[in-house]
Amino acid sequence: MKVAALSLLVGSAAAFAPAQTGKATTALNAKPFVEGTKALPYGSSPSTLDGSLPGDVGFDPIGFSTAPFASFNNPLYVEGNFMTDLEWLREAELTHGRIAQLAVVGFIWPGLFGTFPGSEEFGGVDAYSELNPFKALTTVPESALYQIVAGMAWVEYRRVTRIKEQGKNRVVGDIGIGYPGAWNPLGFNYTPEEYAEKQLQEIKHCRLAMLGAFGLICQAVNSGTDVVSQLSPAFVFPEYAAKAGYFLPEGI
Repeated sequence: MKVAALSLLVGSAAAFAPAQTGKATTALNAKPFVEGTKALPYGSSPSTLDGSLPGDVGFDPIGFSTAPFASFNNPLYVEGNFMTDLEWLREAELTHGRIAQLAVVGFIWPGLFGTFPGSEEFGGVDAYSELNPFKALTTVPESALYQIVAGMAWVEYRRVTRIKEQGKNRVVGDIGIGYPGAWNPLGFNYTPEEYAEKQLQEIKHCRLAMLGAFGLICQAVNSGTDVVSQLSPAFVFPEYAAKAGYFLPEGI
């Protein structure tokens, strides 16, 4: 869990913008920082953020993008034939962001649209009726959890395979489904400009979903219920409208 959280934090730090003017230095790898970026007009960001990736807005105050993450303790790393450190961080950011998007949908969907029916022969009729995702882990059949793990393993296998095959020509985020770097089941034929815009949209959604998933996790753990059940009374009973924050500890 700690490793996953650190990876999410590191992945999110890959969002970073073009360099502009004025140079300084950082103690991390002693790579130059540049003054005044889109995200930090009164701060600085590493010169490694050259605007080559979608969504770069100059935010890396700690300097993650200057560290050799691609080669650090990485069994996939091949010197001279591998992604750059910044691309490796973006790979992590996209991976966590895509999972977070699925997680946000999974948190909200059951409360809005209902759950799958159960059966007496397969976990019981109420096996899928729990709306709190964490409580649901103890009520669904184990085989359902194994399916999730198997799906994740397949996606990661595809990722590792593509990383090895593509080497330094790696298309960041590409797992071999649809057009490079994205799922394209409907066969959309984007122009390079449209594709760049879709990449920007995806990374924005990924970042928002990671923040949203974190908030939903905290809410579910603290309140013991799902977000829809918690907030829906505010839309029906006026006396609940001022209590959207009731899940916070008393006195805050």
